[in-house]
Amino acid sequence: MATKTIGFSAIACLLFCLCISQYLASAHPNVHRKHSPFEFLQGAKKGDKIEGIHNLKKFLHQFGYLDVQYLNDQEVDHDDQLDENTEGAIKAYQLNFNLNPTGILDSETVSLMSRPRCGVPDIINGKTRMNSGASNYTTNYKFFPGSPKWPISKKVLTWAIAPGTRKDVALSLQGFSTQQWKRAVPFDFKYIGEDNVTADIKISFKKGDGPQKALAYAFGPTSGVMVFDADENWSNGAVPGKYDMGTVGLHELGHVLGLDHSSDKNAIMWPYIGDSTRRGLGLDDWYGMKALYK
Repeated sequence: MATKTIGFSAIACLLFCLCISQYLASAHPNVHRKHSPFEFLQGAKKGDKIEGIHNLKKFLHQFGYLDVQYLNDQEVDHDDQLDENTEGAIKAYQLNFNLNPTGILDSETVSLMSRPRCGVPDIINGKTRMNSGASNYTTNYKFFPGSPKWPISKKVLTWAIAPGTRKDVALSLQGFSTQQWKRAVPFDFKYIGEDNVTADIKISFKKGDGPQKALAYAFGPTSGVMVFDADENWSNGAVPGKYDMGTVGLHELGHVLGLDHSSDKNAIMWPYIGDSTRRGLGLDDWYGMKALYK
């Protein structure tokens, strides 16, 4: 009888553990991350020809590091040579993010490239606006070309969400993102609902390049356009496996107000944004905005 009791207890315990594991997997589907799309290229260097390098070239082109305009899409899809231009693009990327600029796809470079980030390019028209390799600088903030900004005479910047947009984004931006920047700019922010026509800042959700890639993008003053990727798993606050709309919105609102990407990892304007966390402004963000609207 004792043996049977132990046997039933063991089976019951096993079933309980299986149920718990299935619940956790369904509750947090993004806890197990997919592998980096460039992981298999780790160690690749100039002269190597590896199937899939064309996807690396597309990534480098998307964020301004590599000019492939001379190739059509079909040619790029078959160009798997890590040539001198690609090596130079990798070096520029490494410099911008304070990595060892070898031009070789080391583990740190591949790991960073795989992380979700802002969709705004780091380089436009061949000119980087980040402080490349300048980790010893006191400040790392940058402005868009020409340093565009909103006229201080406006006093109030209105913002709205597109009709049909999920309402929790308004709660997240109103309760966190705008409150953070309000302390650093000479403006107040006023939410006007779904009036995405007359608002200064227009926020919407659109399907982008798939999950865990480019999370959102925005344009500098005075466009006011801010777009979240509808493919991502969003939350209002720090939730495991989800991206906080307040944190991503804080970064994108920085673009809308006139700040470009920063090389400072502690700045909200650092292009890469992790999940499961809420972040506020760093000193570099504060100094940058104060310098722009002095």
